[in-house]
Amino acid sequence: MTATTASQSMSDDALPETFRPDVAIVGLGYVGLPLAMTFADGGATVLGVDVDPSKPVLVRNGTSWIKDVPSSVVADHVDAGRFAATTDFAHIARADAIIIAVPTPLNRNREPDLALVETATRAITPHLQPGQLVVLESTTWPGTTREILQPILEQGAPDGTPRVVGVDFHLAYSPERVDPGNATWNTKNTPKVVGGITAACTAKATAVYERAVDTVHEVSAPEAAELEKLFENTFRNVNIALVNELAMLCDRMDIDVWEVINAAATKPFGFMKFLPGPGLGGHCIPIDPFYLAWKAREFDFSTEFIELAGKINQNMPYHCVRKLRKALDAHGKSLRGARVLMIGVAYKKDIIDYRESSAIKILELLQKRGVDVVYHDPFVPEIQGEHGVEPPAAPANVSVELTDAELDAADAVMVITDHTTIDWVRVRERASLVVDYRNVYSGEQRSETLWKL
Repeated sequence: MTATTASQSMSDDALPETFRPDVAIVGLGYVGLPLAMTFADGGATVLGVDVDPSKPVLVRNGTSWIKDVPSSVVADHVDAGRFAATTDFAHIARADAIIIAVPTPLNRNREPDLALVETATRAITPHLQPGQLVVLESTTWPGTTREILQPILEQGAPDGTPRVVGVDFHLAYSPERVDPGNATWNTKNTPKVVGGITAACTAKATAVYERAVDTVHEVSAPEAAELEKLFENTFRNVNIALVNELAMLCDRMDIDVWEVINAAATKPFGFMKFLPGPGLGGHCIPIDPFYLAWKAREFDFSTEFIELAGKINQNMPYHCVRKLRKALDAHGKSLRGARVLMIGVAYKKDIIDYRESSAIKILELLQKRGVDVVYHDPFVPEIQGEHGVEPPAAPANVSVELTDAELDAADAVMVITDHTTIDWVRVRERASLVVDYRNVYSGEQRSETLWKL
């Protein structure tokens, strides 16, 4: 969703009067569309609201823009009258519940940017009806629901009459837990955490989500739910930082970090397996700890452990470039002027999402060092200037075909994302030097032609 006025609507956004949604979802991105389909799967009628005018058109055509949601599913729900989309916020007045699922990025100073959340809330406010439920799913700092959304919704009645939360409307927070590309855990079977401003708000939100998801876990307040989400991803951030630091130490000690991790993972208790890599990516894990650290400063509390983990993970692209330089040096080649093929820019395998991907930083670092670098990613044909991403200079912003000629021409191939659709055997056979940051060649020992993280 972009910061667009609430009055904007398309001339063809009119919905039939008979369309009465149970749930309206504001923001039809990586979180909103899968959530809409999950509600529709449960028998609910769902309205999607997004200021991107292409979204309603795609919905009417039964087309999905999210890899994890097949177009056939969208088409089936549209044909059955369970799903429709619009850019006109006035239609949310028909819904029983309104769920906000818009991006919450960091600004250039790595501080929380809630502009889209506030814009969505102000767009909802004039159309809020008595008894309606509003739920925020966007990741944010503890206190956002109570301190930002509640005052806007309470003071925003068109006739100027104040509203009272828990009486005139209900308000809650329930963090999204989307894991793109995960074939096991999805929106339906992942437990939903819910915390309302009042007990009545929590009960209302629980009843709404129970129509779509298998398990709802209630907490005492939205602040607990907001902090829970930050803790989830900070936990992963810190443990990934630990194993990334171990990888850098193993590199110095000439010990195979993957062998060490796999050995530790044989312990059936007290250990959870995390894997090193070229850095973090996605909207959550690299960003959420900054939300928590930013909020902690309000309480004169320094989150040194969290901030240290962030520094370690942010350093991994630099470590990857140093590793590449050492590998090329061993082959009698200089980093500057070398032809390098990067495989993968998505932040993890088999998805199209490259938000916060370490690959973008690696591309930038290589170009600054005079490397002739190109990339191949079957899921990301082009790196565009979106989600705060600065695309690399051409030609490294467009995916090349993974041909034998490209593999033969490369002085080094960097394995950044371990997509399952890549013919890794062919890559290994054709490339003169492979630097593997994802352990796709786990059955091989490091050699002159195969270097590992």
